[in-house]
Amino acid sequence: MTMKKIGFILNPIAGMGGRVGLKGTDGMVDEAIELGAMQVSKGRAHAFLDHLHKDSLQEVTFLSCASPMGEDVLSSHNIPQKRVYTPNTPTSSKDTIMACKQFLKEKCDLIIFCGGDGTARDVYAAIKNSVPMFGVPSGVKMLSGVFALNPSLAAELLTLFLKGQSHLKEAEIVDLDEEAYRHDQFAFNVFGIATTIFEGNLIQSSKMLIHGPSEEDIKYDIAKTVTEDMEDGVLYILGGGSTVSAISEMLNIEYTLLGIDVVKDKKLIKKDANEAELLSLLESEKRATIILSPIGAQGFVIGRGNLQISPKVIEKVGLENILIVSTPAKLKTIKYLLIDSGNELLDKKFTEKRYFPVIIGYRTSTIKNIGLQNL
Repeated sequence: MTMKKIGFILNPIAGMGGRVGLKGTDGMVDEAIELGAMQVSKGRAHAFLDHLHKDSLQEVTFLSCASPMGEDVLSSHNIPQKRVYTPNTPTSSKDTIMACKQFLKEKCDLIIFCGGDGTARDVYAAIKNSVPMFGVPSGVKMLSGVFALNPSLAAELLTLFLKGQSHLKEAEIVDLDEEAYRHDQFAFNVFGIATTIFEGNLIQSSKMLIHGPSEEDIKYDIAKTVTEDMEDGVLYILGGGSTVSAISEMLNIEYTLLGIDVVKDKKLIKKDANEAELLSLLESEKRATIILSPIGAQGFVIGRGNLQISPKVIEKVGLENILIVSTPAKLKTIKYLLIDSGNELLDKKFTEKRYFPVIIGYRTSTIKNIGLQNL
C-alpha cells in the first residue's frame, strides 16, 4: 500500500457567528466573541477524528498546520503528522490559501478542511482541481457540495477513500455574501467547480433555489394553515427562508428572511434572535413550537444556517414540537430530512423519530423520513 498524504486544515473561527446570530464570522470575530461566541470548528474536528478507524491510518501521514489550525487536535488523537505550515496570528483566509499551496508542494493526495463555505472557497482558490477536497461541516451556512453530512460521516468518507472504495465527482463551491446576508439579502455565487470525494449517502448537495409558477400561492396556503392553527400563549420560533417568512407576512409583522424570529399571540416579540435570547425566552414559556423549512436539494432542517436553534434550544422545545413546512416542488428535490445539530445524541433521537409530517399546502400534509441523503 502506497503511503497517503492528507492535508488537514482547521479554520479556528469558522462557525463562531452562528449561535450568536451573526450568520457568519468573516470580519466579525471580535463582535462574535463579545456576544459570547465559542469556538466551534475544533469540537467538530475532534468529533471527526474520534470516529476515524485508526487501523486505516497505518499508511497515512497528515500534513498539518501549527496551532490553532489543527496540529494540536491531531496530536491529541495521536495521529501521525508532519507540520508544513505555521499561520499568522490572528489567522486569516490567506493562511488557508498558503497552507493548501504547501500541501500541494508536499504532493498531498487529498485535502480535508474543518470550516464553512468561506473556508471551502479559500481551499479551492489555492488548489483548483489539483487534488480532491472535502469539508468537515463546521461553519454557519455550508451551501457548497463538498461537505460531508456530519463529522462522523466525514470519518467514514476518509476511510473509504483510503481503502480505494470512494469515487470522485465535481461539486459546486457556493459562497454567500456575508455582509448582504447580515442585511437579510440572499445573494450567492458559484465560486468554482471543485473535485470532491463522493459516496452517495455521505456528501451533501449544494443548495438549490426552487422557483415555480405557483410557488408563491402555495407558500400563502401553507402560511394560512399555520397561522390559523397558532394557539394563544404559545411561543413560535420561526426559522429562516421564504416559505417560513410567508407566515410572518400573513401575520403582518416585520421579519428576518435569513434569521430566527419569535412570535407569541401572533405578535413579534423578538426579531433576529440568537441562541442566548431564545434560551432566555424559553425559560418563562410553558409551550413553544419551532417552525422550519428544509434547504432545497440538501434537505437540512437543522445545522445549516440556523445554528441559533442549538441542541439546548431544541431540547427545551422538544422534538414533538417541531413543525416542518415546504412547498411540494422543494420537497421533491430531497429524499430525506437531514439533521446535523452538533450533538450526536440529539441527532440519534431525530433518527429514531424516523419521520416528520410536513405541511405542503392548505390543510395538506405529507410525511418525510429523517435519514441520510441518497444521490
